[in-house]
Parts: sequence; structure tokens; C-alpha cells
Amino acid sequence: MSRIVLFTILLFTPFLTFSQKKIKLNHADSLKGSMRGEKRFDKLLGHVAFVQNTTNIFCDSAYFFRSENRLEAFGHVHITDDSVDITSLQLEYDGTKKIAHLRKNVVFEKLKIAKLYTDFLDYYRIKNEARYFNGGRLVDTTNVLTSKKGYYDVRTNLASFKGEVIGVNPDYTLTSDTLQYNSKTRMIYFRDFTTLKDKEGKTAYYQNGVYDTRKKISSLTNGEMESPTYRIKGDNYFIDDVKKFYKVKGHVAMTSKAEKLTIFGDDGFYDRKNGISKVYGNAYMARVMDSGDTLFLSADTLVSIENVNPKKKKLLAYHKVKIYKSDMQGITDSLVYKSADSTLYFYRDPVLWSDENQMTADSIHMLLKNRNISRIYMVSNSFVVSQDSLLNFNQIKGRKMTTYFENKNIHHVIVEGNGESIYHALEEKKIIKDSLLIKITFLAGMNKIICSNMRIDFKAGKVSSINFYVKPDASFFPPQNIKEEDRKLKGFTWRGEDRPKRNDVVKRGSDEIKKLEPTAIPNK
Repeated sequence: MSRIVLFTILLFTPFLTFSQKKIKLNHADSLKGSMRGEKRFDKLLGHVAFVQNTTNIFCDSAYFFRSENRLEAFGHVHITDDSVDITSLQLEYDGTKKIAHLRKNVVFEKLKIAKLYTDFLDYYRIKNEARYFNGGRLVDTTNVLTSKKGYYDVRTNLASFKGEVIGVNPDYTLTSDTLQYNSKTRMIYFRDFTTLKDKEGKTAYYQNGVYDTRKKISSLTNGEMESPTYRIKGDNYFIDDVKKFYKVKGHVAMTSKAEKLTIFGDDGFYDRKNGISKVYGNAYMARVMDSGDTLFLSADTLVSIENVNPKKKKLLAYHKVKIYKSDMQGITDSLVYKSADSTLYFYRDPVLWSDENQMTADSIHMLLKNRNISRIYMVSNSFVVSQDSLLNFNQIKGRKMTTYFENKNIHHVIVEGNGESIYHALEEKKIIKDSLLIKITFLAGMNKIICSNMRIDFKAGKVSSINFYVKPDASFFPPQNIKEEDRKLKGFTWRGEDRPKRNDVVKRGSDEIKKLEPTAIPNK
């Protein structure tokens, strides 16, 4: 390239760059020169058209300030700029800074993507950014989002909304203070606490996360979902609204409102389509009883099965099951709760404790009535053992036993088949020593009875009387005649060291039951 040609290019480059910044008048039906103070402008009327590079501006009338490279347009303002199409009733445009201030009935359209409606819009062409600040509404084929203020990035198609954000979709309505939306990918980004209500009556609260409105898949944090029948809380969510599958991680709480039952754990999922909930990792259940007491149950895994058929509705717990209630504790390998008959079924080495009484059997069924323990059925190799103040073990054994409760305490036990019992008779002796009355308890003897059927009555958690039916065989042993091998019935075991305490069952502290109440969303 010759030096002359190169010099010519360098000489005219600034001029070419400058000329691209100038607004050019293409057409007007009439033009009249006018003054505003000391500033001269052209007053244009009828089919006014301007151009600047790829930007075209049309209007009914305009004031064109040529020396300042700016214009004011009125009536049916229309701007086309690559993939952007804008209409309004008023416009102030700075051709040097390439900033358009549009007012009244503004429609900003990213072609084939979305439309933004507002009365106050500033469009920064260099940044490719549109901002509104006095209420706006973004519309595409899927969603309608409104807010007090926001901006739209033309290059990335990302719209940001701030202040009283409302989103409407055929499937849901959401409200928030801050969120973002990509009008091309149809992705919503939650940036603050958001409330979502769907057409099925479900309400959800989330702090932040992302939602794909096309695939209806969400990844969210610190939220709660609630329907007329259930509530789910957790730290992190993965939600597939198409498959109706909800996965939750961290401080999980799943509540059945009808059952007044909440399952807690580290992780879990809810398969709504199949009506299955599963929680694991420090999993435990809290069920509020009508008495105001709470039944807690922990296990490695807890599974809730919903069904329109009440007979198929149940709760499964496995393994290492522990139960705690103020008046009842228990352990077993696995458990099933059937809501149809309000019965807990204990399987594999079950043990229950009530007051001073230990109950064991091959299998145990616990019947709840009005959410309180009504009866306990012990099937095969049934045992009731209690320890008295002198550490003697009183024992009742039978093929089948039924324990009846009244006012949260054991009222009586019915033994059916192969009944045996050992009961230690205690007496008190009063003596005066150093002017003090002292009561001394001593063993008076041991009763050992074999009888097919029995009834044992309790008072304040202790045996008060025993009635024997069908040819009882009774023996009484004075203390000096009691042999150690006669003190225990065959199959006797004492499991006192396995009796769970509240902290063994409730995994995350006493305040966990507060999760039964709805979350209070902070005011912004």
C-alpha cells in the first residue's frame, strides 16, 4: 500500500467515525426552522424519518437539534435497531451518547423473544440495555412478569426485576422482591425470597435458585412447599414438576397435616405421582397426639405411602427403630403404621417399656385411638417384666397378651394360653430409731403360678392384682426357699439398658417440632 493511500485513510478515519455518530434526516413532509432560547432547531411535521447507522427512527413530528446531534419526537414514535423494535408516544434521543428516553405507552420488543411494556423507558444503545423505573411488564409466549423497576440486556436476553415482582404463568403465580429472567432460555433466577402458588393449590417459598419454565425443573435453596394436605421444608431442592418428583437435602421436614405427623431427616424425596415420601439420614418422625403429648420415632429410613385407598396408606420405618413418648418407649428392627386401622406393627425383636414394665414378643401391634395408645397386642412368646424396689423381677408370660390402657397408663393385661407368672411379695416394717420413724421394705416371698389364662390389673403402673382362670397351679416360696434358678421364667431377658431416651430419638433438638408451623417469610 502506498504512503499516499495510507495517509488518506488515516486522514479521513476520524471524519468517517464522526459521521457515523451523526443523526441523519431522511424524510419529513415539512420543515421549518425555529429557536428555543439561543438554540436553533428544525421543526419537522408529517412522516418524519431519521437514521443513524442501523437505527431508524420514525414519528409524526419532531424537533431536530442538528448542532447538538439530538432530537425530540412525538406521536407514533417507532424505532428499529437490528433485533429491537420500539414504539412510544414521546422520545428524546441523544445521537452522540446513543441514549433514547422513551415515554408513554412504550413497547420494547426483542424480536421473536419478548415484549416489554412501560410508560418510562431509557434505552442505552451502546450497552444494549433497556431500563424502566416506574412500573413495567415483560411478556413472552410463556410468562408475564411485572415489577416497579428493572432492566433488559438485549445481548444476553436477561431481564432483571426489582420491587413488587409478580410473575404469571398458566401453571403458577409468583411474587418476589428481586428476580431475573432469560427470555430466550425461559430460565427464572430467584434472587430473594419468592412465593409461588400453582393451579393445584400448592404454595412454595424459596430464598434463591433457578427454574426452567420450559422443562419445569427447579434447583432451589432454603424453601418450603405447602399444599392443602402436606408441607415440605429443606435447605436445597430439586423439583421436576413434569414427573411430580421433589428431592430435598438438608434439614428436611415433611408434614402430613391430616395425620399431624412430620418426618425429619438429612435428605429425602417426595414422589407425588406415586404417593411415596422417603427420608433418610438422622431420620425421625413426630406425631402430635390428642393428649398434647408427642410420639417420636427414629429409624435409618422412613417411608410414607399415600393412597386414595385408606387400606394402602401407611408409614414404613427401617432399620434400628426407636420410639419415645413421655409414657412409652420402644425399640425394634422395623415397623409399619397403617392409618386405616391406626395400628403400629413392630417386627423383629420388638421391646416396649411403659412406666416400670418391659414388654417383649415375637411381634407387637399397638392400637392408637384418638391419637393415643389404646391397646398393645403381643403375639407369640409374650413377656411382661418389671423390677421392684428390691431389684426383683416380676414376670408374666404367655402365648398371647393384650395390654389395655386408660389415661395413658396400663390398666390391665389379658393373658391367653400358656400363662405363667412370678410375683415377688414385698412387705413394709416400721421401726423407730433415734426418735425417727423408718420404713423398711423386705421380701415376704415369691409367688409362681402356671395358668392357661390370666388377668393382671395395674394401678399407678404397678401390679395391683392377678386373676387366674382354668385350673391355676400356684406355689408360694418363702425367702429362704427361693432358688436362683426359680426366679426367672424360661425365655426371660431384661433389656433396661436398651431403653431409649428422648435424645436417642429426637435427632436435632427440642425446637425441631416447631417445624410443624409455617415459615414466616421476612418482610423486605
